[in-house]
Amino acid sequence: MIPSAQLGFNLQPLLEQLNQDELNKFKSLLRTISPQDELQHIPQMEIEEANGKQLAEILTSSFPHCWVEKVTIQVFDKMNQTDLSKRAKDELQGEQTVSQEEGFTLTFYFSGLTQVQGKGATHPEEVKESLEGEKPDEGEEHRSGVKAIGQTLKENYWPEVRSHEFTQRYERLKTFCNPETLPGPFPYTVVLHGPAGIGKTTLAKKWMLEWTQDELPKTLKFAFYLRCKEMNHQGTCTFAELLSKTRLDVQEAKIPDQGQNILFVIDGFDELRIPLESLIHYICGDWKKQKPVPILLASLLKRKLLPKATLLVTTRPGSLRELRLLAEQPILIEVEGFSELSRRDYFLKHFEQEDQALRAFEAMRSNPALFHMGCMPPVCWVTCTCLSRQMEQGQDPATTCQTTTSLFLHFLCSQFTPVPANCPREPLAAALRAVCLLAAGGLWAQTSVLDGEDLKRLGLQESNLQPFLDKNILQEDTHCEGCYTFVHLSVQELLAAVFYILDSEEQKDEASCRLDIGDLQTVLSKEEKLKNPNLAHLRYFLFGLSNEQRARELETTFGCPVRPGIKQELLTSLSEGTDPFSSTTDVKEVLYCLYESQEEMLVKEATAHTREMCLHLQNKVDLVHSAFCLQHCQNLETISLQVEKGIFLENEEASESHVWEERSQNDPHMLSLWMDLCSAFDSNKNLIHLDISQSFLSTSSIRILCEKIASDTCHLQTVVLRNISPMDAYQNICTCFGGYETLTHLTLEGNDQNDMLPTLCEILRHPKCNLQYLRLVSCSATPEQWADLSSSLETNQSLTCLNLTADELLDEGAKLLYLTLRNPQCFLRRLSLENNHLTGAYFKDLSSALIVNLRLTHLCLAKNDLGDSGVKLLCEGLSYLDCQLQTLVLYYCNITSDGCINLSMILQQNSSLTHLDLGLNHIGVTGLKFLCEALKKPLCNLRCLWLWGCAITPSSCADLSSALSSNKNLVTLDLGQNFLGYSGVKMLYDVLKLQSCPLQKLRLNIDKSDAQTQKLLSKIKESNSKLTIERDDQEPKNNRPSSHDFIF
Repeated sequence: MIPSAQLGFNLQPLLEQLNQDELNKFKSLLRTISPQDELQHIPQMEIEEANGKQLAEILTSSFPHCWVEKVTIQVFDKMNQTDLSKRAKDELQGEQTVSQEEGFTLTFYFSGLTQVQGKGATHPEEVKESLEGEKPDEGEEHRSGVKAIGQTLKENYWPEVRSHEFTQRYERLKTFCNPETLPGPFPYTVVLHGPAGIGKTTLAKKWMLEWTQDELPKTLKFAFYLRCKEMNHQGTCTFAELLSKTRLDVQEAKIPDQGQNILFVIDGFDELRIPLESLIHYICGDWKKQKPVPILLASLLKRKLLPKATLLVTTRPGSLRELRLLAEQPILIEVEGFSELSRRDYFLKHFEQEDQALRAFEAMRSNPALFHMGCMPPVCWVTCTCLSRQMEQGQDPATTCQTTTSLFLHFLCSQFTPVPANCPREPLAAALRAVCLLAAGGLWAQTSVLDGEDLKRLGLQESNLQPFLDKNILQEDTHCEGCYTFVHLSVQELLAAVFYILDSEEQKDEASCRLDIGDLQTVLSKEEKLKNPNLAHLRYFLFGLSNEQRARELETTFGCPVRPGIKQELLTSLSEGTDPFSSTTDVKEVLYCLYESQEEMLVKEATAHTREMCLHLQNKVDLVHSAFCLQHCQNLETISLQVEKGIFLENEEASESHVWEERSQNDPHMLSLWMDLCSAFDSNKNLIHLDISQSFLSTSSIRILCEKIASDTCHLQTVVLRNISPMDAYQNICTCFGGYETLTHLTLEGNDQNDMLPTLCEILRHPKCNLQYLRLVSCSATPEQWADLSSSLETNQSLTCLNLTADELLDEGAKLLYLTLRNPQCFLRRLSLENNHLTGAYFKDLSSALIVNLRLTHLCLAKNDLGDSGVKLLCEGLSYLDCQLQTLVLYYCNITSDGCINLSMILQQNSSLTHLDLGLNHIGVTGLKFLCEALKKPLCNLRCLWLWGCAITPSSCADLSSALSSNKNLVTLDLGQNFLGYSGVKMLYDVLKLQSCPLQKLRLNIDKSDAQTQKLLSKIKESNSKLTIERDDQEPKNNRPSSHDFIF
């Protein structure tokens, strides 16, 4: 047990100050404030019965002391116990002054403050000067970031302020981080995460500098900068030695054991090379114990060392999972980089002429993937550097920005003068192979900072890389001697891709003999995609480099040809094992790869056997890739579209005028891409199925879609529109279908469509209408409009299936349909009126319609309050020999055993009824007995019976067993959600094990833990192999057990 004295304050006397009512309130608030998983392992009764002393012991012995401190002060503040809260806070602050016996003397310092945006600086004052001397295009964005985000950190993490304005991306923050929390003097682990080059390090250093200069008495006094890449090479040492290794920058002081008022910046957590398992296994809390430095850093993160120090960690998103396992309750803040407006300003400052700047900016913005990468300052610099050179030479920047590959390749090649044909090419070619090997080695080692050991491991020397060092494509790390880094991660990924496509036997040998660098097949394999998602951009660049024009550019510059057959290898990788378009994730990656290639023939070959594609357009990048590829998918038959909100501008409200201006300028480009995507509808003669669901469109995008659908060359047969906006989208699209001869199936669902029926009636009345199936869900209409639909059904001779689900039909509208069914000109064969608030009042009309209608074979009345009286009226019509009804769905219709009496009589009379669904009706033992009597009769033609959730008990199984022994027609029986237990299954055993039993499919509610029943079912399967027994694992919810058989 951890004694209360180890807390920053003595908890027991504080709790003993509370009277019984106050203590009960403390306990109640404790559970309210604390996340469920914190207290769930403590019995509630134990907490409720505890007095002040006992509660202090429970808390201090069961939870981390930092957590107890935070929550205790939090609860005191909520109870307005200001004196107790102040006492606790004062004791915590008092702990910061410790005696020599409680701590030890160490020299405080700043280590590693040696680079801000590429500038050398070795002293805090130099860092300040370096920051103040930044050019506007380099530092302004981060300066505003410090002012806004840095200030927010202070406001949230220091005791004086309670504002919570920062963006939280961590899904389960502890209670003390929510907006209602009253802060205290607690330690925090703050994680800055974002892609390479976004500015995490610069931002962390600026915050560190500001914090150390803050004169507030309660804020941090000392800061340490620890760079993980350097820490990998420190060897073993004690934690005290680690902190003593750099020179003196601040006077000698005492470090308390707990480490109050100390900030550690742990920069580049993703660069640690020791596996997570080892980091956790060898965690150490001893200052004097020799450990590898990464283990000491992990111990700091795990708060085994200096548990009250404040930690600021930077990492790339790929390492967040490992960091969460190490860090105690981290607060994650995403560094988002340049805004769109800041990117525009960057271009304006880089180019001397405004028109050139804006032209280059628009070229970059035309490629959403590249434009998104532009939030990283280095990418903006690469783009501006590359495009400015092109424009000086009179070239069009738009072509270069078409793909990410084309931009970075052109940047790379523009740094070198193409080697003339009559000059030796080998020196530059050899340098290219060397730097590509280094890039590939770094990616497989998951690092962007490479050192002498990496060079030695790859058989390289610095001289091999000199041409790329001279051009600053590869740079020496100014504060880590002997280390190298690429100008940006994307350049490293591009060079790694070049490593795999060069036509060089030497290159192939390099890859094959090195176990730490996978070959091309490994890079492209599905297994490696799952194991190493960091290689995704490498794959994109591989496809981009397969473009013939880019391959020529590479060969012209460096004298290195691309290996033959690379396209075929890439195509083979796409079709490896399964259809590359079988899942949404695969579709996105494949379309990205194909877009980067900009090779139409490659797209055609890759999609030659693809018949169906599901496109989830979440952003503009998805739209660009889909629009390019879909134009060349010649054999597609089915397209499913889902368009997220924000892609199209119309029908949205912009919160700020400049946002609206930026979006409105970009919207024409999105509409142009949308037009390219929709061109598949009128250019692909094989496309016959279209499904648009959960989509946010606009008036303009709907107009473009309608133009393409209405084209003479579009031959859609099936159209599904489900939950799309704007509201008039349904009506506008359906207007295209008047006289649309190929359309046979139409589904309109969601958004409470109004005024849809007049348009549908026009479609049905058109002499060229061939619509066979119409599903209308959640439709509001007037009685006059329902009457118009009924009239249209009498004139239309193609529609055979009508599904009106969850519509505001009511009894009055239903009566009009019943009368239509009586008309000999009505050709409906299947009718669903599910969940239309119908009652038994008008079922006399339906019953009479069943008598005279010779076409209707399927009727669904599910989720309507028929009751037993409604069933009785219905059975009057079913009793006539001319009635052709085969399938009747009465799921959840408030039917009892009395209703089963009438149904049983019908089933015994040589009725045409073969499928009956009585699911979720409380028919019970008596109702089942009546149905079993019918099953025994030789005239009963029932083949499928669904009794899901019908309150059937084990004792009913005797009647069921007897019925199955006599019946020769029943092939499907659903007894799901009925507890039969071992005794019930035992009664069925004797008949189910017989080969003569007609049943082919049986659905049961099976208890996995019931070994007896499981054994019995195994015996049945052994004896009767044709019987399939299905488990009833979950509720069918909207999909009833009979939904597959009630064909719509």
